[in-house]
Amino acid sequence: MAMYQVKPVFGDDIKIDLPTCMYKLPNIHAQRSASGCSEHALQNGGTEVDPAFRDLEVRQDKIMGRLYELKAAVDGLAKTVTTPDADLDQTVTSLSQSPTATAFRGTADLDSLLGKDLGALRDIVINANPARPPLTLLVLHAMLCQRYRVLSSVHVHSSVSGVPAQLLSCLGPRHADSYVRQRFQLGFTLIWKDVSKLQMKFSIQNMCPIEGEANVARFLFRLVAPYPSDPALATLVDSWVDTAFFQLAEGSTKERSAVLRSLNGALGRDPWLAGPELSLADIACYCCILQTGPAASSPANVQRWLKACENLGHFGPAHPLLQ
Repeated sequence: MAMYQVKPVFGDDIKIDLPTCMYKLPNIHAQRSASGCSEHALQNGGTEVDPAFRDLEVRQDKIMGRLYELKAAVDGLAKTVTTPDADLDQTVTSLSQSPTATAFRGTADLDSLLGKDLGALRDIVINANPARPPLTLLVLHAMLCQRYRVLSSVHVHSSVSGVPAQLLSCLGPRHADSYVRQRFQLGFTLIWKDVSKLQMKFSIQNMCPIEGEANVARFLFRLVAPYPSDPALATLVDSWVDTAFFQLAEGSTKERSAVLRSLNGALGRDPWLAGPELSLADIACYCCILQTGPAASSPANVQRWLKACENLGHFGPAHPLLQ
């Protein structure tokens, strides 16, 4: 039993509306659709935007959409392809090795020299000036194709024009299966570009660019054959390479004559410049002699050595560029 009993102050039929939100604001979107004003018009106090600005906004949206699609396509390619240089206008792709060869050769050597490929094609990209074609690199490219399956490409940069046809086809004709990059071990990309020095890029993550035809030739030759383990013999090879590019190719007539006499003396003792086998010294000197003038005036030992180089077949790609 209750101690106190009080009569109810209000009746039982009272209804109270509880709030469902703290603040109420008018619907901005409804106002905009009703008035037909654009977003910029509302931001500018309700004034109408000029039609030219509206067209520019639509055009910008379309461009941004195309850029997003292009970025997505490039990101997809980047998962399987690593290409350090891409400012190309004209392309000629070739496969210099027989397409019937399916077994990869020299994979272990490439892994030890260049590191694991991680599923991406190892692509060597070279920028060269068409005014001075790098003959040594064409010879080394032919030697690489005999050892590995090489996907060869020739491009023309927008900085040059009127590149001769023999320069566009210097690495061979275009191959139908060149788009299947996974079938190849090595990519060899030559870009004709307005550069003062020949440049090579291999890995933009792990290597800085290599400049100079002599230095690039040293890099490529190590993929074909090991450098001499004897320090004295390796120094001899490097000395002949520097002599070829700095005195035979760029020196005066007097310097060139002195180098030819030195070559004649060295070739009188050995069949090749660095011993009993062909080396980078022979490749560099041969190409520089071929590029600087006729070999008919060379000494007897040098002429015999030039014929021996031509009989090997590696130097065939260099001759069409001199015509």
